[in-house]
Amino acid sequence: MSMLLEMLSYPFLVRALLGGMMVSLCAALLGVSLVLKRYSMIGDGLSHVSFGALSLAVALGWSPLWVSIPIVTLAAFLLLRLTDNSKVKSDAAIAMISAGALAFGVVITSLTTGMTTDVSSYMFGSILAMSRIDVILSVFLSVVVLCLFIFSYHKIFAVTFDESFARASGVRVESYKVLIAILTAITIVLGMRMMGAMLISSLIIFPALTSMRLFGSFRGVVICSGVLAVFCLVIGMVVSYAASTPAGASVVLVDMAVYALAVILSKKPAKHS
Repeated sequence: MSMLLEMLSYPFLVRALLGGMMVSLCAALLGVSLVLKRYSMIGDGLSHVSFGALSLAVALGWSPLWVSIPIVTLAAFLLLRLTDNSKVKSDAAIAMISAGALAFGVVITSLTTGMTTDVSSYMFGSILAMSRIDVILSVFLSVVVLCLFIFSYHKIFAVTFDESFARASGVRVESYKVLIAILTAITIVLGMRMMGAMLISSLIIFPALTSMRLFGSFRGVVICSGVLAVFCLVIGMVVSYAASTPAGASVVLVDMAVYALAVILSKKPAKHS
């Protein structure tokens, strides 16, 4: 506790904790639906798309955030269309878009001189370098994501578990799938700043998988996932501060440790992958 209080005396750490907790909470809540629908690697694919968009934005001198959000959202729509096509499985669609976007970003970066540092911070994460504007945007957009998720909770629940029944009940399934895609895209772009393209998918996957080990109801899993995400973010930041390790990687390792503990304590086998 004393170390946490010491961390709070530094403005840049306060910004990192505030922005990180909000983005982690959004990622965890959306992660439950994504994992249950076997779209858990969509975060990895969209993060690579975001890297490509960021590379282009930095090369052209544009705002990385405002360029990435529409491009990643379009990529999320494309992924949904591809996965709805029985000829293209979800993992193959994600792999195609992920590899193509990453290759595009690498080529753009290699052709751009003097811009690699800014791009690298998004590639590998730089949560401690979040500016006041970054945090304000992250908090504002995270609140929007959380409000839309809470408002649409019951519809998202129906679409997650049984699209056919939801459609028969009058739920506009396609509209809510698009909503999930938009919310995921915004969360991925925000999370790129703190975790980087290589680690952002962990914020989606680990809290959801851990919660599924501990709870059997959708509501319980969602609540637990959100709590665990915030808890692991804070502990990861404390570990990073104490051991001078990269913040994003420290958060992921804490997530992994908590999941391993849940596996050990849980007596029931995992039902979801």
